[in-house]
Amino acid sequence: MRIARYTTGEDPAYGVVEGEPGHEVVLALQGDPLYIGVVPGDGEIPLEEVRLLAPVIPRSKVIGIGRNYADHAREMGNEVPAEPLMFLIPNTAVVGPGDPVVIPRQSTNVHYEGELAVVIGKIAKDVRVEDALDCIWGYTVADDVTARDLQKTDGQWARAKGFDTFCPLGPWVETELDVSDLRLVTRLDGEVVQDGTTADMVHQVADLIAYASAAFTLLPGDVILTGTPSGVGPVTAGQRVSVEIEGIGTLDNPFVRR
Repeated sequence: MRIARYTTGEDPAYGVVEGEPGHEVVLALQGDPLYIGVVPGDGEIPLEEVRLLAPVIPRSKVIGIGRNYADHAREMGNEVPAEPLMFLIPNTAVVGPGDPVVIPRQSTNVHYEGELAVVIGKIAKDVRVEDALDCIWGYTVADDVTARDLQKTDGQWARAKGFDTFCPLGPWVETELDVSDLRLVTRLDGEVVQDGTTADMVHQVADLIAYASAAFTLLPGDVILTGTPSGVGPVTAGQRVSVEIEGIGTLDNPFVRR
């Protein structure tokens, strides 16, 4: 089931996206399905007539996982960590499909990083690996935008990963998906720059949930970014980045400088 958060010019609403590509409709839901479940509302709207928003705004946190693809770790000159390398991103970094990503004045080397994002569906603490998938509400697409120069100079990643608009999510949450081997393709102005598969993750989704929940209580709506394959690189103002994950959809964002 594809659950979108959208607006028609009024308050944000939720709906289920159905239909063949190019002919999708949004079936209205009552309230936030993350908390009250999928409760049908009234009416349907052609997808092309709504503006999609970030499908979830984490109430608590976004947890990033660094160097979770061996080829990406190597391209950055790093070793693959024995345990997941975690960092936190503020929820103010989250934007939705089509929203501009603002390149900050503090950086001259901003990179795209296409990633699978996991949306947590219930309170979870000290979760066992074998129970971890039961904590998932669904999956979406992310671009873990990074100010690479600041990442190197700061000594930690909060600023480099956490600028406003640096965590695009979308286009919707897919609630029923096997993510063990999904193709992930990132395009920069239409040219393929990343082409990988989630099968190459060093630490799989269940392991990441168990590891993160041992440190932090996970709350409904929290998001875990699962790492990026090789092919990361710079993006400049005026360019567009699209990240496509098999079985979910495509997240597309322009980059600007203000």
